[in-house]
Amino acid sequence: MIKGSKICGISDLDTLNFIINHPYPPQFIGFICNYKKSSRYVDIEKLNKLLAIDKNKSNFVAVLVKPDEDILEKIKHLSFDYYQIYDCTPDEIKSIKEKYNKKIITALTISDENDVQKYHLYSDVTDIYLFDSKGYEKSMAFDHVLIKKIKINKPLMIAGNIQLNDNLENYKKIADIIDISGGLETSGVKDKSKIDIFLNKVKNET
Repeated sequence: MIKGSKICGISDLDTLNFIINHPYPPQFIGFICNYKKSSRYVDIEKLNKLLAIDKNKSNFVAVLVKPDEDILEKIKHLSFDYYQIYDCTPDEIKSIKEKYNKKIITALTISDENDVQKYHLYSDVTDIYLFDSKGYEKSMAFDHVLIKKIKINKPLMIAGNIQLNDNLENYKKIADIIDISGGLETSGVKDKSKIDIFLNKVKNET
């Protein structure tokens, strides 16, 4: 069943305030911390301002693609609850988790069954699994049927070109948390009306 949602790619205070103070705020809010190819990338100066806000009932997530020590040191004082990490080995994630004492969302990018099965490698370091497309800054989809049969005793988050008008029923059997970004945008900018519709839809499914 759907237990919650994550809205990713927040980059301005107005939108962040709207989400946090929504009657049904998402469980997670994601910020792109070091992937400069993304139009949703937020530099450290802006992150400092955004994360000074009272997060209310949501968890703040640092989205990191193969992070180096430089970015990890720059964000370590910020009020992130989770680090969502792409393109790191289990040992690299273990080292980050231990040094910075953060919960970990291991992001696996999927194109086939072999990619899915890599989740076994991260079982000791992962708090939440995220199955995503290989699109990174581009909104691409992958075949969600690929993860339908796996049994994981940890929360499972799903992303990959999820759209506002998708039938959430389709995700109930395969995921605990829906992660959406581009599907809540108009012309590349987060749209509050779409965010409102999405959060209400999730509330009705949980």
